[in-house]
Amino acid sequence: MDGQEVVAQAAQVIHRARYLVALTGAGLSVESGIPPFRGPGGLWTKYGEPPLNGFQRFLADPQKAWEERLNPNGPMRELWETLVNAQPNPGHYGLVELERLGLLRCTITQNIDNLHRRAGSELLAEIHGNATLVRCLSCVHRMPLDAVDLSRLPPSCPRCGGLLKSDTVSFGEPIPPDVLRRCQQEAARADCMLVIGTSGTVYPAAGFPLDVHQRGGTLVEINPYETDLSPYCAVVVRAPAGAALPEIVKAVRALRSN
Repeated sequence: MDGQEVVAQAAQVIHRARYLVALTGAGLSVESGIPPFRGPGGLWTKYGEPPLNGFQRFLADPQKAWEERLNPNGPMRELWETLVNAQPNPGHYGLVELERLGLLRCTITQNIDNLHRRAGSELLAEIHGNATLVRCLSCVHRMPLDAVDLSRLPPSCPRCGGLLKSDTVSFGEPIPPDVLRRCQQEAARADCMLVIGTSGTVYPAAGFPLDVHQRGGTLVEINPYETDLSPYCAVVVRAPAGAALPEIVKAVRALRSN
């Protein structure tokens, strides 16, 4: 099956879907110039794996953690500098178009780079958090970093006085219950899931496509590489999302106009 046939097949599945949800991973961010954490060119490959008890280290000395967050070095410095300069790519905008067509009901993203929001996604669940936000560990209130009073570290929540930390989920930290519940609810509704740029190895996110598949739903993978989820996908588009999604959206629009 050639590329155009696969695109047409993916468009047909999306067009017929009753409740379409997308799951995106690091591969989509790589297309915007953001290095992955693992693998060739990955930050952890270059600098070494971070400690697996990051959340416990934060709780033990939140002032030190905040000082490091505000004055990063090594891999974190490289990551923050890259995030500032990164721009959404055509894959992000393709998902926005599917959302505005009324087809895509939610995008569950593992990415922390804020690019989905910047592209215009509104139906979004950031399961690993957002690097531009700060979250209260008590009431789960989120706010932009530049809205936080940093005159005293660690800062306190303006709503409840609780301890604030970066919204990004640290090693050893539970997924915030509000976003985990949202992801579970959206995945449970889905009869079709787009699996985009994710290796399918990081849980709980990797479990959502498997749940959809086990319930008889359809998976569409968009990824230039084989993944752990590929065997479960009814349609596999072996291309970067930035190249494939605009073509798929074009084909979906053609189906809707007929």
